[in-house]
Amino acid sequence: MEIAVENKDLRLKRFWKTFKTSAWLGWQIESNWTDWFLFIIYSIVKPISGAAILIIMYSIVSSQDFSSPIFAYIYLGNAFFIIVGAVVQGVSWGVLDDREHYRTLKYIYIAPISIPIYLMGRSVANFGTRVVSVIITLLFGVIFFKLPLSLARIDWGLLTIASILGFIVMADMGLILGGWSLIIKRNAWNLGETVGAAMFIFSGAVFPLSVLPKALQVVGYAIPVSYWLTLVRRAMMPENAQAFPMFAELSNAQLLLILGAAAIVFTIVAVLIFRYFDYLARERGNIDMVSNY
Repeated sequence: MEIAVENKDLRLKRFWKTFKTSAWLGWQIESNWTDWFLFIIYSIVKPISGAAILIIMYSIVSSQDFSSPIFAYIYLGNAFFIIVGAVVQGVSWGVLDDREHYRTLKYIYIAPISIPIYLMGRSVANFGTRVVSVIITLLFGVIFFKLPLSLARIDWGLLTIASILGFIVMADMGLILGGWSLIIKRNAWNLGETVGAAMFIFSGAVFPLSVLPKALQVVGYAIPVSYWLTLVRRAMMPENAQAFPMFAELSNAQLLLILGAAAIVFTIVAVLIFRYFDYLARERGNIDMVSNY
């Protein structure tokens, strides 16, 4: 029994060390392409430019009615979807970066580490920079478009719980894409972007699911990100939540229950799918494959 406990402790320490080291590696890769000043400028300009595109489109179709709750609905969804793209695509990009660009994936595979833990850590830096992008986007909306957002009115408890559950689900989805990327021989770079674009449409990020055809609404109801975005909107603006049209019939507790159940299911499914794709990649010799893309 003592040996089993000791082995478990050593395994947990190894997992933590792997995660911490891979997170540091991910940050080095994410930020070392330029000097710190240009990196800060880039980190500010990119999210603002993305928000500006959405604002221009909204102003054209709504006669610049920025006081409408619909604007807050669209703006918050667009801002927080930055995190979705970072987490979901981060793991698959880590696989492709190490295999195709740096050509180090085969060496990582022979190291005494957990590959899923390593890939999760690699995506942390990307997640961190995107959180900063979300904050910059929200500040831009508050300062220039009077977004009714106040730190005093935010439901921090709901936001924290929803964010933890949402991150688990998105990380699981990223792990599935990462495993899938291991066995794709051509155009694997487009996998994360394609899935991210599809979720942008079907998760209610910029418009409620009710505007989609009935057959396509089912896709949105099956994506846990839809429930996470709804909870984030309600947490950020509790007083305006009743004006947000998506999942208006569900309470916060019901949405948390759905998101929690999804986190459990997706974790089990992601582990099983990654192990299967990992097995196929080893059998086919894809670990050290270079597709020249």
